[in-house]
Amino acid sequence: MSLPACPQCNENVTYEEGHTFVCPMCFFEWTEQSMMDALVKDSNGNPLNDGDDVIIIKDLKLGRDTLKQGTRVRNIKILDRVVDSHDLQARVDGHGMIYLKGSVVKK
Repeated sequence: MSLPACPQCNENVTYEEGHTFVCPMCFFEWTEQSMMDALVKDSNGNPLNDGDDVIIIKDLKLGRDTLKQGTRVRNIKILDRVVDSHDLQARVDGHGMIYLKGSVVKK
């Protein structure tokens, strides 16, 4: 059985300690469950990946503008760190770069 590479530094020197994986290079520790919980999911529970195209499922206020339900968002980027509780970054035509929550989009 091969062990997963470290999600923090991508080194392939992981070892197991009980139910925990440990990286001796950057000292990051994780479990399979913690990695599953960290996945960003859409409103239907489907995992989202960098580069996915999604659709906004409800009207969203952006200052004076409103992104309408059904607006297509192309080429999303999953954020490494959550920004003000938003976990996606995307460019929307006419609105530029915006941050979204996975719960307001669907694949």
